[in-house]
Amino acid sequence: MVMYDIVPIGVVKSPYLTKEQAPSQGRNKDSEEMVIEIFEEYQKGLGDYREVSHLIVLLWFDQAKRDLLFAKPPYSDQEKPVFTTRSPNRPNPVGFDIGRIISVDSGKIMIAGLDAIDNTPVIDIKPYIPSLDCIPGATEGKSKKSGKN
Repeated sequence: MVMYDIVPIGVVKSPYLTKEQAPSQGRNKDSEEMVIEIFEEYQKGLGDYREVSHLIVLLWFDQAKRDLLFAKPPYSDQEKPVFTTRSPNRPNPVGFDIGRIISVDSGKIMIAGLDAIDNTPVIDIKPYIPSLDCIPGATEGKSKKSGKN
C-alpha cells in the first residue's frame, strides 16, 4: 500500500473543547464563531476573499476512531456502513465543513458554521462556489422514521 503525507496548513481555534460539545453538523450552529489560524509558511496562499462569503474547510479529525466501518447516524436507530454516513469515525477522518467568512486578517480567518473542536488540524480550504458546489435536483437518503438525514 502506498502511503501519502497530509500536511496541516493551520488549526482551528474553537469554543468546543470536546467532541461532545461540538454540534453534529456545523450549520446547526451557524452563529458560533471560531478562528482558523493558518500557519505562517502557508499565509501567502490566502487572499482577502472580498467576493467570497463561504469556504469549504477540510479538517483532519485527529481524535476520531479510525477502525470503525459502521456508524449509527443521529437520524437512525440502526448502524449503517460508514461510507454512507457523515460520521467522523472512519479510516481516514477527513472532515468537510462549509463555513461563513466573517473576516480575514493576518493569517487568521474568523468563520462561523464549523463543527471542529479546538486545535483540529486544517488540511485545506477552498472557496465555496454556489454555481459549482450546489447541485440542483440532488437527492439524499432520508430516514422514514424522522424525515431527516
